[in-house]
Amino acid sequence: MPHLPQQPAAGVSRRTVARATAAAGLAALFGAATGTARAATRLGPRTLDVSVPSAALGRSAPVRLILPSDFGTRPEKKYPVLYLLHGAHDDYTSWTRETDIEAFTAGRDLIVAMPDAGPTGIPSVWRGGPDYETFQMKEVPALLARDYRASGTRAVAGVSTGGYGAMAHAARHPGAFTAAASYSGILDTTAPGVPAIMDAIVARENLPAASLWGNPVFNLLTWRDFNPRARATGLRGTALYVSQGSGVGGGGDPLPGILESALWPSAQGFARTLALMGVPATTHFYGGGGHDWAHWKPEFRASWPVLARALGVPE
Repeated sequence: MPHLPQQPAAGVSRRTVARATAAAGLAALFGAATGTARAATRLGPRTLDVSVPSAALGRSAPVRLILPSDFGTRPEKKYPVLYLLHGAHDDYTSWTRETDIEAFTAGRDLIVAMPDAGPTGIPSVWRGGPDYETFQMKEVPALLARDYRASGTRAVAGVSTGGYGAMAHAARHPGAFTAAASYSGILDTTAPGVPAIMDAIVARENLPAASLWGNPVFNLLTWRDFNPRARATGLRGTALYVSQGSGVGGGGDPLPGILESALWPSAQGFARTLALMGVPATTHFYGGGGHDWAHWKPEFRASWPVLARALGVPE
């Protein structure tokens, strides 16, 4: 990383020097000096896509990063990480495509990481297949700590199947995250009707239904092991935010409302379990709504104080 000159040249403002220094820092980051840099594609002043070699997946997989505004000028500084997980039939680009997350995090000292979860968006250990849990929980964090100065402070949030991933990761790895947030997530995978929804998500990508966790009856123990509600005790000590719409009374395309309605009992049951166990959570259950970004974007904003406090960054 280039060193800041001791004094600016005559006639050159401090602001110009600062901008040049930041540009030089970013140039070094995105240059071809290291293997990691060669695998990174710069998309903007702070945003880049990194291809991560993954033993857990048996291939390289992408993660989109948004770096802090001062990343190039503070080589000694480490940053907390907010992981944002995408939903079903989408990909790691969804948060930057559908929201203003880049502008929203400008000036806040954190890294935003948006890892791939495959076409189904279910970031789990697949039966005899890819292990997206290890990819997101171990391989991506290791890369961020090694090459992007990530600290050990992490929070996670996700929409739909990404909301499932946020709560499942936090529950199955107690203490890994300071906060977890779910927006219309699948929070009780064994609730009535939910296994059929999971099977439909898998089938839409032309994958055998049993390729996820096996049969929901014959392999019930596996389904429970990956069920956020069944593993809720692991969420103790993690700041939680859970939001879900009823899907009733929505206009326009009925499908988002139908899906949101189908997941309402799952989220309610998850919240009741947390309450019975004495695990604190901020919940927002609202009438109407749909399973779409029009509702997830304001829910992310509403959850931000919970996430920010846990990350130690300004609200």
